[in-house]
Amino acid sequence: MKLKKLEILGFKSFRDRTVLEFPEGVSGVVGPNGCGKSNVVDAIRWVLGEMRVTMLRGKKMEDVIFNGSEDAPPVGMAEVTMVLEKGPYTFPGAYADCAEVMISRRLFRSGESEYSINNVPVRLLDVREFFMDTGVGARTYSLVEQGSIASMVEVKPEERRAFIEEAAGLPSTGTARNRPSGKWSPPGRT
Repeated sequence: MKLKKLEILGFKSFRDRTVLEFPEGVSGVVGPNGCGKSNVVDAIRWVLGEMRVTMLRGKKMEDVIFNGSEDAPPVGMAEVTMVLEKGPYTFPGAYADCAEVMISRRLFRSGESEYSINNVPVRLLDVREFFMDTGVGARTYSLVEQGSIASMVEVKPEERRAFIEEAAGLPSTGTARNRPSGKWSPPGRT
């Protein structure tokens, strides 16, 4: 699957609806300090289901809602919508026949939050299950943010391999729980 478009409204520094299109190839977000580059990465993490406020560079979840500025009053809701294209593989489960899938997350100042896939209300668990085994997720290395590249280059080869496998969506083979517990024996012989 490929990220086609990201719509941000009321999220951090994006008070007004902002649409970012991601054409074919590698995309990068470039701009001067303080223009919101890191907030774009935070928006992607957030719509993918990130619940750790520290990963979103805040103290409480409400910090993701635009809090006002000298020129603009605060808003009451943050919303991020991610549009994905199918690509060479099909989407999982009930979305296999879709050419595009739209995933949205909203948070209101009241603390109420909403998730949806293709404008149908879902649970956070449903969003996480959608991305399971794809290599995409709020805690994966499919999002490379500022400072992460240096740490990937400087790690041991085994750790680098784990980064690459996780980003590619490959199951981990290095953990003890995934290793076979013993030798194979034919059925009926234990």
